[in-house]
Amino acid sequence: MDSSEERVAALDDKRHDPEKSMDDSDRRPSAIVTAGEIVNASGHRDQLQRQYNLLSICGLALTIDNAWVALAGSIAISINNGGPAGVLYELLVACFYYGFIAASIAELASSIPSAGGVYHWASVTPGPRYGRVLGFFTGALNFFGWIFDLASIISIPANIAVQMYAVFHPDLTIQAWHIYIAFILITWFCCTVVIFGNRFLPLLNDIGLFLIIVGGLVTIIVVAAMPKVHASNSAVWGDFSQNNAAGWSDGVTFLTGVLNGAFTIGTPDAVTHMSEELPNPAKDMPKAVAAQMILGTLTSFFYAVAILYGITDISAVVGSNGSFPLAVVYSQATGSKGATFGLLLILFLSIMICVLGTFLTVGRIWWALARDNATPFAGFFSIVNERLSCPVPATILCAVLATAFGAIQLGSKTAFTDLVGSFIILTTTSYALAIGSHLVTGRKNVPKGPFWMGSAGFAINGIAVLLVIFFNIMFCFPYVYPATKSTMNYNSVILVGVVVLATMWWFIHARRNYPGPKLSHLYVEGKIVELPREKDEHTE
Repeated sequence: MDSSEERVAALDDKRHDPEKSMDDSDRRPSAIVTAGEIVNASGHRDQLQRQYNLLSICGLALTIDNAWVALAGSIAISINNGGPAGVLYELLVACFYYGFIAASIAELASSIPSAGGVYHWASVTPGPRYGRVLGFFTGALNFFGWIFDLASIISIPANIAVQMYAVFHPDLTIQAWHIYIAFILITWFCCTVVIFGNRFLPLLNDIGLFLIIVGGLVTIIVVAAMPKVHASNSAVWGDFSQNNAAGWSDGVTFLTGVLNGAFTIGTPDAVTHMSEELPNPAKDMPKAVAAQMILGTLTSFFYAVAILYGITDISAVVGSNGSFPLAVVYSQATGSKGATFGLLLILFLSIMICVLGTFLTVGRIWWALARDNATPFAGFFSIVNERLSCPVPATILCAVLATAFGAIQLGSKTAFTDLVGSFIILTTTSYALAIGSHLVTGRKNVPKGPFWMGSAGFAINGIAVLLVIFFNIMFCFPYVYPATKSTMNYNSVILVGVVVLATMWWFIHARRNYPGPKLSHLYVEGKIVELPREKDEHTE
């Protein structure tokens, strides 16, 4: 095959390539040409525009993670697990834990850059004998984890919006339906933007990156500088036992509380589902994963330190009857309604771009499963509007599901809170299936990409899997002891429920009709080795 035919930008001038000026010697091809069609690593015809460059894909990674904003959204819950000290130390442990997962995911993303992400990798790492069934269940776990995350992420700006109104209307009695109305409006607004405004999303991600970094710095400076009295060092860095409201021993409380830190940093595979929209994903995707982990850890930790020193009455924060308890922290730190509103507005704008990025991720996960015939109505959900560069039916389905899951909070806040925990357990289980299979098979079934950990990969993969198993057991412990019906942790029930649903669909449909994803080509020692593929007919 002629080398010029191995370059995506040179093969399709109609597609926007933000790295077109890059020297060819620095480009590793992400697709090949077969029968006049551009075929990507997933074995399907390229249907999405490769409109992201390294900066915008890093911006997307950071906006989806939005670590310091996610921490802000769960601060009241986190404080119950050991107070401010628990928030800080549990966050650091979660970042350390996810570092091993992120490194393992970055390696697989470099080897097989596919929108299927962990689902595709789990289909390849075990080998042909077990790959089809393992990949199917991995895909189901990953999708349900992400759709639950979408619902929980949308709830943050919904709560912030209601709280911003309440700042200047202190007599307002906030009701659950107030928040749900905001939830619905945000869900469908973001769905519309993702579908019809796709070409503007790289710019929005750049803006999101600006908001995360600059907005975070502004918030840290304001919260650190304005308080007349700061919390003591012992209140921030010590006093864990005095603030243990969970009822467990300090050790168990700490380990279960790592879940709060995991929610802050736990989206290392998010950007990998955009691999087919990046000109050089094998090389740039690991950089985006690394940027997300490193900057997410730094921004969330420094933000946490700043706001925790601004708390003067921790019981008022935990016992807040508002829709967003962080407003109490901002109010205590600034003593100003205007400043409180302004800081909440920074949060709102940042998390809105995060919602857009999460919609992108979840829609593309379902679409990737559908084009491999792993879902109900696969022919419909695998359709892509190439003019909009969006899998429209899959994206709309995600909005419908998020709207339904968001309604749970009308009946039970505890049940809705469990969605947050189940997101962590479901996604990390899907990671462990792909990484564990990679490890058990001697790391031999995956082609070596530009980022390859070599012999160190055995240790890093092994630690990642062991930590997933350990922490997922801890994350299934009841939130408080002794447990009651309202404080029970139903994460294990949700996990079993998802597996049961996937098993039912496996026997109803997938066992006979699901072929599993295929590698279209390997990148081996500077050359593309093309593999057989099936024709992709799902297009609009």
